[in-house]
Amino acid sequence: MIIEIAQITVKPGTEKEFTDAHVAASEGFETTEGVLSVRLTQGVETPTNFVLLVEWTDLAAHERYRETEQYAQWRKAISPYPAGPAAVQHTHVVA
Repeated sequence: MIIEIAQITVKPGTEKEFTDAHVAASEGFETTEGVLSVRLTQGVETPTNFVLLVEWTDLAAHERYRETEQYAQWRKAISPYPAGPAAVQHTHVVA
């Protein structure tokens, strides 16, 4: 299992719009091949900071998803809100 961690900072005042866009554009994402779970979290102290956590069966599944129309639509839907590029890393459980 691979865990994708995407740290996304949005423009101040767009937190709700970003969340709504993510929810609408990722409808059905949990049924995408290779997806085990999806969570979007929001910072308490800094509400413009979000972390998207996606558990994938393997890295190849995530790479395949990035080539889909569903991913392109998600990116387009959230594109007005980030303050800059997301910081993305992939991790695996070691203990």
